[in-house]
Amino acid sequence: MKAVICGAGIAGLALAQRLGTMGWDIVVLEKAPGPRAQGYMIDFFGAGYDAAEAMGILPRLEQLGHHVDEATYVDGTGRRRVGFSYAALARAARGGLVSIMRPDLERVLREQLPARVDLRFATSVRHVASLPGGVRLSLTDGSRLDADLLAGADGIHSKVRELVFGDERRWLRFLGFHTAAFSFDDPEVHAEVQGRFCLTDTVGRLVGVYGFGDGRVGAFTVHRTGVPALPADAQAAVRRVYGSLGWIVPRVLAACPPSADVYYDQVAQIVMPRWSQGRVTLVGDACQAVSLLAGQGASLGIGGAYVLAEQLALAGSIEAGLDRYECMWHPVIRYKQRVARIMANWFLPESLLRLRARRLALRLACLPGLDQYVATSLVGKPTMIVRELNTARLG
Repeated sequence: MKAVICGAGIAGLALAQRLGTMGWDIVVLEKAPGPRAQGYMIDFFGAGYDAAEAMGILPRLEQLGHHVDEATYVDGTGRRRVGFSYAALARAARGGLVSIMRPDLERVLREQLPARVDLRFATSVRHVASLPGGVRLSLTDGSRLDADLLAGADGIHSKVRELVFGDERRWLRFLGFHTAAFSFDDPEVHAEVQGRFCLTDTVGRLVGVYGFGDGRVGAFTVHRTGVPALPADAQAAVRRVYGSLGWIVPRVLAACPPSADVYYDQVAQIVMPRWSQGRVTLVGDACQAVSLLAGQGASLGIGGAYVLAEQLALAGSIEAGLDRYECMWHPVIRYKQRVARIMANWFLPESLLRLRARRLALRLACLPGLDQYVATSLVGKPTMIVRELNTARLG
């Protein structure tokens, strides 16, 4: 069997690793000229953690992970208002949690690709045509490919989804936020935040800052907006929106790199009734984006890729495997998306009253027993699907 996977991000690489290990011939197409260096810190747990363990890559992820003691909300002077322990989050996630940079997670997945995987950068799909028992692809480099399966793993603004399922506006649910992320060097800022994930305790907009083991600093921002369209100049937009915040924010904004080196996007979800059509399917954020607010996009991307590969291996046909993948994984994503929408006001309060309610909830979380209740609310109800699939395969 031959599969073409469009997108060399987390979901695409995970699917390539699994199918390649199962004996498929794989071509991975990535429109970027090479691996992306920019990204943000991921709290990696849940289904993706279980899949990473089954794939044998967990030790490498833990090696590249970053130690975080606490997520700390601070006021305009940097004084700690309230926080919650990462140890409690790890317990709520059944003991499995790694804080890792997104580019490092992709790097580990690339390292584990079987030799039979053909990874092509600066190339994407231009046209998709159905064939009896497969697909024919026209690529942006002028070549053609025939395959038994095309998997669109090319993110929330998926080209494969557009070509096969129609305009993005049919499926994208804008949640009313914009987000940005970047990294920089600043020893003083690093010393201020080392070991913590520091967030401004603010209404309507938030800046988060954290330190890496190599001395660099990561920053991410989220703000409420009713305008889905992205700004022409991301750097200028970030400095304008957050410029009046206190603490170390002015120093962070001064270090914000040019727009080309800033990750900037809408906070949105992709909501679709079906993820497959013929021999074309979608995986990761192309079909199941839960949004930054849920904090599980990377984990669900790997988890979904793992489930898809397993169902293709177990079913008697590709079509049956795609049906089983959707039946098993669609309910998980619907639940996670619903939780993310509910949690949006908690993550970034729209009023001072809601901000004070969040402070109170986190302070109560310090009481015995309540810490696990709050932590479980943050990570959501766990899914055991990947563990069950792995147990069945080994048994």
